[in-house]
Amino acid sequence: MGREERIRELEAELAKTKVNKRTEGSLGLLKAKISRLKDETDRKASGKGKGSGYAVKKSGDATVVLLGFPSVGKSTLLNSLCNTHSKVAAYAFTTLNVVPGAIEHKHAKIQILDVPGIVYGAASGRGRGKEVLGVIKSSDLVLMVVDAQNPEQYNALCDEVKESNIRVNQEPPQVTIKRKPRGGIDVGTRVRLTKIDTDTVKTICRELGVLNADVLIKEDLDMDRFIDAIESNRSYLPAVVVVNKSDLLSDEEKDTLRREIKPDLFISAHAKMGLTELKDLIFERIGFIRIFLKQAGKKADMEEPLIMRRGATVRDICTTLHRDFVRKFRFARLWGPSAKFDGQMVRNLDKFVQDGDIVELHIS
Repeated sequence: MGREERIRELEAELAKTKVNKRTEGSLGLLKAKISRLKDETDRKASGKGKGSGYAVKKSGDATVVLLGFPSVGKSTLLNSLCNTHSKVAAYAFTTLNVVPGAIEHKHAKIQILDVPGIVYGAASGRGRGKEVLGVIKSSDLVLMVVDAQNPEQYNALCDEVKESNIRVNQEPPQVTIKRKPRGGIDVGTRVRLTKIDTDTVKTICRELGVLNADVLIKEDLDMDRFIDAIESNRSYLPAVVVVNKSDLLSDEEKDTLRREIKPDLFISAHAKMGLTELKDLIFERIGFIRIFLKQAGKKADMEEPLIMRRGATVRDICTTLHRDFVRKFRFARLWGPSAKFDGQMVRNLDKFVQDGDIVELHIS
């Protein structure tokens, strides 16, 4: 029996298994076996080097990929956002290659990539789906575009993305696994586990080849999240979900979609509706912050901020500006949201900065 046939058999068994406390161990084992077989299948396919893939040179401060089914309006959206000339037609598979565009919003330069529309089964390789989804893994944000007249596309997109080991709008599981030469599996927790028990944790570990390890779980996770914690091929990306062609919807239809798929925005690429709000959301979801630099005795440069990511520190600013600035750092003065008062002196390189801060570095 081949791997794919075995996977289908296990998935059918999983679908038939009732979810309760008595079956928790069996469910965990089934899910771990499916994950292992899929991982082996992916590695084998990668080793064969099938497909030419899509080579895209990244540029700007971040890269966003437009993901959707054919004829959802991605090319029109790219043109409306970036004033590019991606070929547009009212039939499927217009975009056969990756078409790049760029926008500048709040001083951030953002590359937008229009990839070919995916089809059902893309994660398994249909319609060059593996290459398309592979482009997403190296991006900074995925913009999921759903047709207003076909809202069922949303769940299908989510399934294809998940099958490609891409996790959108999720943080990596808070699990530490320290392998050891002997002693079996010891499980420690910092929270009360309500979705998985320690015996199931051990069962999953053994099935995925972790035989001796200290496992520390710091969140109340389920089986799928724990399997993700063990596997090393998951990509975690922010996403924005938009319903395109929403100018064709009534208010009642929008309310229904809000309940069913909870999109971030309703837009119309053709009518250029909601595009400013979309740019704002992309900026926020990527986690950009703007840092304005100031020289001692001079006014701050409020025209060309340094674009950083949320969680950046004074050290990161120094590293970005010059490789020697960390070594030569004396102190910084801060104005703005992260300062307790204007001109606050900071000697700690690990001081966090926030969007809109003004930073004056003093270097020896």
